[in-house]
Amino acid sequence: MPNDLKIPETERNKFSQPLGRLIVGKREETIPQIEQLIKQYSQEYKSVQIYLVGDIVSKDFLKNNYLKTFVKICIVDEKTQRNKIELGFDPFFDEIIEFKNPRGSISKESFNILDQIIKSGQKTLVKITDGEEDLLILPLVALLPLNEKIKKLAFYGQPPITDSKHPIPEGVVMVEVTKRIQKLVNKFLSKMR
Repeated sequence: MPNDLKIPETERNKFSQPLGRLIVGKREETIPQIEQLIKQYSQEYKSVQIYLVGDIVSKDFLKNNYLKTFVKICIVDEKTQRNKIELGFDPFFDEIIEFKNPRGSISKESFNILDQIIKSGQKTLVKITDGEEDLLILPLVALLPLNEKIKKLAFYGQPPITDSKHPIPEGVVMVEVTKRIQKLVNKFLSKMR
């Protein structure tokens, strides 16, 4: 992959659509709903693994004593709506990795870095030191290995989008990592230039 990947202007609307199930509501409303879903999955699968992209969603999951036991990877940029945010959860993680990812892009090195982190199996906090983390949900989901006994879920925050033909309410998006969703993500990645 020669350059960083960017969303083509003509495809921007497709990329703003939720990648998975949108759990609608404010932060205090979505976390109890997610907790119930995880309890349900915990009964159906040998194990549940949670992968988080975004500062607020990471903060909310890590403050919840039940949900944080399932967290494997958090990807943050320590900013929310361009303002600095302090997470304070570094001691929870086995490893902290920092790298740059240009705003509105996926850096070419992010694929290798995320692949190594996933293969390590360690609880890892990924801090984007320059740029932003938003689009890293795509390589993360594409790279996660599938296992029918392990439920792998990726979460990210969905800001309200009101300036489109089909408005999207605020909430948290839950992406169930499956072959079908990985195929869709790879299709999105192939459209990026």
